Amino acid sequence: MPTRYYLSLPDPQRARGSDPDVAFRAHGADAFAEELQQALRSDALFERWRARQPEPDAIDASLAVTDPAAVVIGKQKDLRIDLVATTTIPGSVLKQRMRVLAGSGWTLTDVTAA
Repeated sequence: MPTRYYLSLPDPQRARGSDPDVAFRAHGADAFAEELQQALRSDALFERWRARQPEPDAIDASLAVTDPAAVVIGKQKDLRIDLVATTTIPGSVLKQRMRVLAGSGWTLTDVTAA
């Protein structure tokens, strides 16, 4: 069953992970939504991130889960960007992907059934 995750990027310029090769590159609500949507639909971000870890083979395989039907919508609200991700991916995996993409520059504001 899909879940809807409500995420906020209070300062989009600071919503960048520590590794520029796997962090958000987006500018604007639609671009952030598209990058997150691809990170949920495909394992490409996970594989790039895993390859950069000191012990790639030791990474928990459950973090590689994808949802080809994931949908992310982005909206600009003043200076902040709000994202709504609808996906079957577990919350722990979504949070891990957000940490990779945005570092600590994001918040999870709500979670509901989709």
